[in-house]
Amino acid sequence: MELRVLRYFLAVAAEQNISRAAESLHITQPTLSRQLADLEDEIGKKLFIRGRHFSLTEEGIMLRQRAQEVISLVDKIHADFQQTENISGTISIGSGVYSSSSFLMHSLEEFSLLYPNIHFEIYTNSADTLQEKLEQGILDFALLQEPIDISNYDFIRMHDKDVWGLLTRFDSPLAQKSFISRQDLCGRRLCSARRLLVRHEIENWLGDIRDLNIIAIHNLIDNALPLVIDGFADVITIEGAVLHYDPCKVTFRPFTPPLETSVVLVWKRFFPIFSAAKLFLNFIRNVHSRENHP
Repeated sequence: MELRVLRYFLAVAAEQNISRAAESLHITQPTLSRQLADLEDEIGKKLFIRGRHFSLTEEGIMLRQRAQEVISLVDKIHADFQQTENISGTISIGSGVYSSSSFLMHSLEEFSLLYPNIHFEIYTNSADTLQEKLEQGILDFALLQEPIDISNYDFIRMHDKDVWGLLTRFDSPLAQKSFISRQDLCGRRLCSARRLLVRHEIENWLGDIRDLNIIAIHNLIDNALPLVIDGFADVITIEGAVLHYDPCKVTFRPFTPPLETSVVLVWKRFFPIFSAAKLFLNFIRNVHSRENHP
């Protein structure tokens, strides 16, 4: 399976029209049609439902995801080796939304002023998805919330810690409190984090959860935010994830006794870091050390 053919396949999947795809690829329509047919023969599955618009079959959707990952990785390899010739390139960073995200973005600002030809791709997603992208080599770095298995990574633990608490509607009875106890959660509809290790940590703080009404789990808090705004449910979350939410709509209150979590910036152990990413890593280390010893 050639990379060139995968690019052809992705072009048709994006355009949903073989004529427009052929034009964008600067090849003839018959050539493109033949390449797609050969690809389907090689895989042994139909990839498109042909008609006025080319729509993907279930197998086509699966191939699109894998092809995008392969092409992204190959493009990144080319970019990495080009970086050895000049200080330029692209650095890919994944992050959830934490208090430490501000440190990372401020560091990015300073770094960009020093190296204007280096650019960044920022991915926001759950820690599980970011780890997968890191393992695939699509990301250079990822900012991940602990607890997490970091045995395969080198890492820098961020100074800022996030506190756990409850996001509730601005005018709910719990918004009038300074702190939220476990007893306050009884009788409330609750949403909790999806990640298993994080849920275990929360449950260790909560104790027996059989009397709590946890109606949903989420991988990104934005998905559950409408439930809070409507006053239907409250969300168990960290403060850093909700710092930019409208205080006229929602309110965060920390737990008592307090429950804290740390965040780590990780990269793959024994994985070669090329010029741009290496420069950024050294810069982050220096800034992190400077904040630790002002």
